[in-house]
Formats: sequence, structure tokens, C-alpha cells
Amino acid sequence: MRLLRRTPLSTCMLSTLIVATLPDAYAVDAPSFRTLFQQAQVNGPQLLEQAANVRAARADVRQAGAWLNPTLNAVSENIGVTQAGVSQRENTYSVIQTFEIGGKRRVRIEAGQRRSEAASALERQTRIGFASDLAIAYATAEAMQHRQEVAQAELTRARDDLRAADALVKAGREANLRSAQARASAAAAAAAVESALANTTAALERLSALAGALEPYTRIVHPLLDAAPTQPPAVQWNAADTPALATAATERDALNAQVRIEEKRTLPDIGVTLGMRTFGYTDQKAATIGVSLSIPLFDRNKDGVDAARERATSAAMRMETVRLNAIAAYRSAVAQVTASERRLQAAELGETAALDAYRLGRIGYEAGKTALLELLTIRRQVSEAMERTIEARLDRVRAIATISMAEGRIAFGEAP
Repeated sequence: MRLLRRTPLSTCMLSTLIVATLPDAYAVDAPSFRTLFQQAQVNGPQLLEQAANVRAARADVRQAGAWLNPTLNAVSENIGVTQAGVSQRENTYSVIQTFEIGGKRRVRIEAGQRRSEAASALERQTRIGFASDLAIAYATAEAMQHRQEVAQAELTRARDDLRAADALVKAGREANLRSAQARASAAAAAAAVESALANTTAALERLSALAGALEPYTRIVHPLLDAAPTQPPAVQWNAADTPALATAATERDALNAQVRIEEKRTLPDIGVTLGMRTFGYTDQKAATIGVSLSIPLFDRNKDGVDAARERATSAAMRMETVRLNAIAAYRSAVAQVTASERRLQAAELGETAALDAYRLGRIGYEAGKTALLELLTIRRQVSEAMERTIEARLDRVRAIATISMAEGRIAFGEAP
């Protein structure tokens, strides 16, 4: 029995054919970006983590308003002492309630509220940042999918050129070397298809993981690369609109509230004691009452106050750094949006010109007026022009996602 030997080109072509002919039942299409973002808010681990932090901060606020628990005290005195054969033992049962004075409870509640606001601001910042990351991941997967299509189209053109070269060689109009060159070019194109397929799979896997999908997506059917931003860049932009700056401001306020807690920590707490005393030598009982007061003699919490103030100063400087970075990032994002639009227009014109050049080159080659090497160069330029167009569209999505985050909006979605 004669074994059929398979060349590397035929192997690549066969694997590509198998992937292309997989039944649709195995394909899990990614939903549209807006739908995916809505689903991610339910399944995305990053968003669920921040939502849990917000709930925890709100619970801390409720806990901060709780009163101090009372203390039950029992004391036995004169144990074993007798007088005239009568036990002199005395038992005292009392309840001690400590009261905070000087507004301790009030500032504690206020600090909890500030921490809750900081958690909410961080949750909003995370949600907006997640939307930008998700948009970029979605567009990247779509771009990889388009690159796979470009590679497949390049393989188709390479096969056509190979058939044309073989025909010219058989007709004696080209040397056998030209057929070998065309075959090598086709093999390279088939390898590029395999590489593009792997890149597409990796991008879709990253998108699935980011969105918290139970099953990995296998293709993008709702395009995002050509989507226009839902809103134009803001005319009157304020740095305070940046989620990162809003978060930094609430963190500063929370630390300022902690300073007030430390300042009041040395104020004395008053303890009120109410009890009942029983006597072992008589049936009589006596009520007891007492007052206790803590004395800030040794620990006046001076260093604790200083540490809290320094942390608040650090937070204020951090907020100023975030503000300056936000201004620079916004200006850069505006420039990137404008540049990406122009770059995309230029790339699309270049792609049209490259396709037209290849069409003319192919006509010239079949007529014997264009050399094969020149045709292969023109064909490679077509793929490069298509790649540049895809990259320009992806850069545009990145720019829109960046400026949306700077303006505090959901990229390609509704305002948060």
C-alpha cells in the first residue's frame, strides 16, 4: 500500500479547513458589548468584589452608631468573716454602663460615612475602568478575528498566484524557480493563518475571563471597531469628573475624619454603676450607685493624632498628584481621539490603493508584463495595508475608552 506524504502546506491547509468547517453548535457567540457589560456586572469578579466592599462599608457605618455594651459585675466581700457566729459576707451585683462624651460616637459615625463614600467612589471608578478594559478586550478580540480573515484572504490570493505560476511554468513562459517561489509564499500564508487563529483564540479567552463567562467565546458577531462614541468629548471638562480624582478626594476626607477620632480618643469616658448589695447577716438589701471616669494621665494619644494628620496630608498630596495626572491624561486622550480618526482615514485610503495595485499587478502578471516577485511584493502590501486599517480601528477604540474614563462615563455605553 502506498502511503500519501503530506507537505507542510497541505497540513496547514487541512487544519485550517477543519477549523473553518466546525459546526455552529460548537460556537459560542459573544453578545454585543453593552449586553456583555451588563452581564459582567452580575458575573464579573472585579465588579462583584467592589460591590461587596461597598456593602461592607455601609455595614461599618451602621455598626459605628452602636452604643457600648453594659458590663455585669459581681463582688463578694468579707468571705469567711464571722461575728458572734454570724457570717459578715456581703454580695454586690451591679451593672456598669459606659457613656462616651465629647462627640466620640458622632465622629465615629462620620468617619464610617466617609469610608463608605470612599468605597462607593472606588466602586464607581472600578466599574468605569472595567468598562474601558472590557471595550478594549472586546475590540482586540474582534481585531484578531479580522486579522484571521485577512490572513485567510492572503492565503486565497497566494493559492491563486501559485496556480497562475504553475500554469505559466507549464506553458514555458516562466522558469521552475517561479513556481517554487509561489509555493513558498503560499506555505508562509498558510502558517500565518494558523498564527492568526491562535491569536484570535487567545483574545477571546481573555475576553471570556474578564467578563466572567461560564463558557469561552469563539467569535465576535456584533462589531465594535466601527462603533462611534455615544457622546462627543466634553466641551467643559472638569478634573473633578475623573473617577480617580473623586476616589482620591473621598479617601482624603475619610482620613481627615480619622484625625478627629484620634483627637477625641483622650477624652474621658464616664461609667455609671447601678447595683444591689445583700448582707449575709441580715435580710436587708441596699442599692449602690457609682460613677467612674477615665483619666488621660499617661496616654494622651499625641503620636496617634500626629500619625493620623500625616496620613491625611499624604492623602491630600496623593489627590493633587491624581489631579495633575488626570489633566494630562485627558489632554492626551483628546489628542489621541483626533489622531486616531485621521490615522484611520489614511489607513482606509491606503488599503483601497493597495487592493487596486494588486488587481492591476495580477492582470499584468498574467499578461506577462509583471514579474512574479513584484506581484508577491504587491500582494504582501495588501495584507500590510489591511493590518494597518485594523490596527487604526483598534487604536481608535482605545482612545475612546481612555477619554470616556477621563470624563467619568462608560465607554460605548450609558452614563454610569
